Amino acid sequence: MRAPAGLHELTALRLRKRLEKAMPEELAAHTGTPDVEDVPQGIMRHPDIMVIAEADMEGQGSFDPRALIAAVEVVSQSNPDNDWVSKLRDYPLLGVPVYAIFDPRTGTGAVLSEIHATPDGPRYAIRKDFVYGEDVTIGEWTISTDGLPLYA
Repeated sequence: MRAPAGLHELTALRLRKRLEKAMPEELAAHTGTPDVEDVPQGIMRHPDIMVIAEADMEGQGSFDPRALIAAVEVVSQSNPDNDWVSKLRDYPLLGVPVYAIFDPRTGTGAVLSEIHATPDGPRYAIRKDFVYGEDVTIGEWTISTDGLPLYA
């Protein structure tokens, strides 16, 4: 049996491949470095997958978070609040228009979009929940969630 960290990486790999198959060639479902950072906000994040135009990857230093088309996170078994609470707060503050969360603990997830102002700061207005096995739309691209591993 694989460790949850291996299943986390396998989920990210499968999602990256499915996204890249659906997207135009000039876009990438990037899983490497660097981070995305908003210096004035004092926020730095490293999404599991960043949907970004290859042209926006040029240059040195952190990516501008407003260049991201979407951030995709695979929930960590050891720290689920990081994805469901902290990043859910930070990504709209950073201006990331779409945030997709895949949770191998439960075989569920959510895609959040449409940033709007609230008294507590920018938040996502639309949330579409899904269960593994359904197709899910991230931005303009629909991918299958069939065969994504679960933490057992």
